[in-house]
Amino acid sequence: MLRDQQNTLRAVILTGLFAALIYIGVWVLRIPIPAMVGRPFIHFGNTLTVTAILFLGKRNGMLAGLIGLGGFDILNGYLAVSWLTMLEVIVVALIISGLFKAFGYVDSKRNITILAITAGVTKVFTSYLASIIEALMVGTSFKTALVASFFSLPATVVNSISTAICAPFLYFSIKKIYALVQTRRG
Repeated sequence: MLRDQQNTLRAVILTGLFAALIYIGVWVLRIPIPAMVGRPFIHFGNTLTVTAILFLGKRNGMLAGLIGLGGFDILNGYLAVSWLTMLEVIVVALIISGLFKAFGYVDSKRNITILAITAGVTKVFTSYLASIIEALMVGTSFKTALVASFFSLPATVVNSISTAICAPFLYFSIKKIYALVQTRRG
């Protein structure tokens, strides 16, 4: 939606707004899930990050995700692994932005749904790799890290399914509200 307006004051404000919403989306609804590696939990931060990337474009959406998810990790006891979260945001942003570009930035319901599903699947893989790295950081053997990380994926799978379902609804709702506001202003 705002892909071509990265440096406008409006884009900067919306980036900050999305960053705050992402942080709040993690902070407000956090349902911890027992895991062998890390302290995963169910939250809406990933869904909001994907929505930000789709709405604001790769750069500003990625910045919103880095600030929102990374900021949450830094301020809430996940400092040692915050870099992994931020790396995951970058990977997801690059993949769905590249696919969106391949779709010619046509934001049909079909394309946005495919992008949301792709983001969810990507997040499962990046979280698995991040969990392996996290396990290795605390001295776990490689084979044990592979297995333990696999059994630590339930929260990620729930978050990914939530992203695949909710991100398209959020994107089209925000797009409609944004268009309405623009019409009333102009």
